[in-house]
Amino acid sequence: MTRYHSFSPRTEIVFGEGLLERLQAYRGQRVGIVTDEFMARSGPLDRVLAHLDGCTVKIFAEAIPEPPLATVSAGARLFADFRPDVVLALGGGSPIDAAKAILAVVRGIDPSHPIRLVAIPTTSGTGSEVTAFAVISDPANNRKFPLISNDLIPDVAILDPEFVRTAPPRVTADTGMDVITHAIEAVVARGASNFTDAFAEKALELAFAALPRAYDNGNDLAARDAMHQASCLAGMAFTEAGLGLNHGLAHAIGGRLHLVHGRINAVLLPHVIAWNAGLSDDAPGCRETASRYARIAARVGLDVPGTRAGVVALIRAIEALNARFGIPSSLRGLGVAIEEYRRAIPDLAAAAFADACTAGNPRRPALADLEMLLDRAGG
Repeated sequence: MTRYHSFSPRTEIVFGEGLLERLQAYRGQRVGIVTDEFMARSGPLDRVLAHLDGCTVKIFAEAIPEPPLATVSAGARLFADFRPDVVLALGGGSPIDAAKAILAVVRGIDPSHPIRLVAIPTTSGTGSEVTAFAVISDPANNRKFPLISNDLIPDVAILDPEFVRTAPPRVTADTGMDVITHAIEAVVARGASNFTDAFAEKALELAFAALPRAYDNGNDLAARDAMHQASCLAGMAFTEAGLGLNHGLAHAIGGRLHLVHGRINAVLLPHVIAWNAGLSDDAPGCRETASRYARIAARVGLDVPGTRAGVVALIRAIEALNARFGIPSSLRGLGVAIEEYRRAIPDLAAAAFADACTAGNPRRPALADLEMLLDRAGG
């Protein structure tokens, strides 16, 4: 059978002014809302509810970071009885991922009842509002694993920069570096195509320009809007192209050490780019990947006199962003107990090797390669 690529964006993306008026389409329907405690008490949930007049609403406000299986089960029990016509996810990546997993369970209970998924992101980072991915945790076993299915892709994404205006600088930086990681991995991933490159490269152009501005001034709505759109564009790119080793390693580290996902990605990214491009070992098969990194560097305005110089320039630019945002260059700098971490490296490497994201990486790693990268990132 001939192998081929496909590109099929499925989400209606709503942007511009008067965004929440789109919710009037669900007047008279049963709407289940998945959010977290902060969104429920700080105003965003009230904004949404004001546009759901005429709806019967049930709220599940128990989403927490890295949604654990117990949270998914609790939400699924609530909505299985409620039988919503629409599930609306309000929050960052965690509430949206929780909503996806909850909805997957509820749809499985009664496949005959159609339920639409609407996502309103309140951070500019995961792109979960348009992706086929959800990351769920299993705390009892120190595991964090991605769910991947086209059935998880939201039907509607509402991109309102007002919802991210008050995000603190550290959150802005962590989520923004996640956007950059998503887009870079999508460009070099095994499933990349001209179609996904168009989304990923535009996301990088926006993010490299807007992220420092959004970090410096949260009230810069133009920068906030650009980052919201960059996150969404990167999400559309990687849901089709795939991700790679950076996320495979980050999932393993995050599941065990419970560090912020975007911050782990930011620490890992220079090491992974250098290895994928074969900077230290000039491994066969790395030239095409190196040329893609160099193309990214040129796209974001860096000096690229040659392929290797372009890769180095991209790494230096990422390191400069990390330094500007106060993100350390190593996991040691994030407060990791380094001796305990080094003892865990074989287990972390095995978890990363088995992670679904690693399969999309352009250079196939052996366990020894993963252990080496984990050692370097430890500091």
